[in-house]
Amino acid sequence: MILPAIAAGVGVAAIVVSANPFIVRAQDAAPEAAQSAPQPAAEPPPPDPAAELATKRDQTRAELETLSKTISLSTDKVSALQQSIADLEKSTESIRQALIDSAARRKTLEKQILESEKKLADLGVKEDGIRRSLHERRGLLAEVLAALQRMGRNPPPALLVTPDDALASVRSAILLGAVVPGIRKETDKLAADLASLAALQTASAAEKASLTGTMTDGIEEERRMDLLLAENDKLSRSNAAELEAERKRSEELAGKATSLEGLVASMESEIASVRDAAAAARQAEENRKLLTDEQRAQAKALADSGVPDKNRIAPAYPFGELKAKLEVPVTGDILRQFGDADGTGHEAMGMTVATNPETVVTAPADGLVVFAGAFRSYGQMIILDAGDGYHLVLSGMDTINTRQGKFVFSGEPLAVMGAKRVASATALALETNRPTLYIEFRKDGKPVDSRPWWTAKDTGKARNDS
Repeated sequence: MILPAIAAGVGVAAIVVSANPFIVRAQDAAPEAAQSAPQPAAEPPPPDPAAELATKRDQTRAELETLSKTISLSTDKVSALQQSIADLEKSTESIRQALIDSAARRKTLEKQILESEKKLADLGVKEDGIRRSLHERRGLLAEVLAALQRMGRNPPPALLVTPDDALASVRSAILLGAVVPGIRKETDKLAADLASLAALQTASAAEKASLTGTMTDGIEEERRMDLLLAENDKLSRSNAAELEAERKRSEELAGKATSLEGLVASMESEIASVRDAAAAARQAEENRKLLTDEQRAQAKALADSGVPDKNRIAPAYPFGELKAKLEVPVTGDILRQFGDADGTGHEAMGMTVATNPETVVTAPADGLVVFAGAFRSYGQMIILDAGDGYHLVLSGMDTINTRQGKFVFSGEPLAVMGAKRVASATALALETNRPTLYIEFRKDGKPVDSRPWWTAKDTGKARNDS
């Protein structure tokens, strides 16, 4: 370190000239702390950047969860939401389209929140790094500040030399000239660190303000979706007694089934709503196969336009044609992909995504809800029949907002994640307490890799940054 070395040199020179009793020792220009500086301790190992970022993200998440609990909508905002729902055309098509639009807006806001969370964690790590650097250099900074304080006092020359000793004055000037560059260098570095710290704090404050607005918008969209779901439930509700009987029968079948294939088979044969809807969907698929090439092209053009028939009971596209077109049904970080080690000595049969609490889960594609409920170690689970022999399995949710026997559209909200990870076989050995959604694609009863179906922005190497 420059300054202590220079101070030591100053001390040696002072001893040489100290034979003249009229010269004040040159080391008086440096603080007394330099004379008794302790020996530097062994440096601790440098922090692991990945672990440090993960810790900071956990802290940021906890702060955001606390912040979200303090945000509430005004009475006027709630009234405006209720009025907007009341003004909607009360038809199944309009309500379901409004739900799909609301889910899309909500997922966009959730992505913004996730990005802000990452930015705040990164800014926090950088801020901690500067504070740690300042703390580690506190001894040197104390010497620099003390020297600057003395020099700033503009003392009379007698503090350094006796007025009648020109030789000592010259020597002191030479020594001071050697010390000042080192002080200037450390002073510039200190000023730069403090400026960086102030800039990081300003950026963090701005990001938090923006995030607060985004979270408020998210809460508003969540409330809108709740109102829409209530309206949709009113429109699609069948006989309450029949629904309750089907639910109990489904639970009974789920308790007896030993595999997903067995569960699907029992549901399609013994639950009336699923059986009838599945038969209608299969008939619609058969009818589509009988279309001429021109009719098929027209149907595809209509589906591509984004306004396919909202009364349809079969997927708008054959599932095999949807590769690279589906969006992951939840916003979050991919922790595990198909084929990765699952922590139990086996390969994962699906993809696992870590989310923030209460994140919305949407249908990745058109499909018939074959099952919606708890199933063995999967926890709360939804199985969609997407046609072409494909079934899509989603599990790990907290609240399910759909029912079996219902045909759902791509992007339609199906469920909501909980506040923390649900203990299940599909989430074993995951180094996170965040809610996790398990996604499995099955073709003719066998698991297949889902990666070819996701859009380019949703695919990528599995990562565990939480």
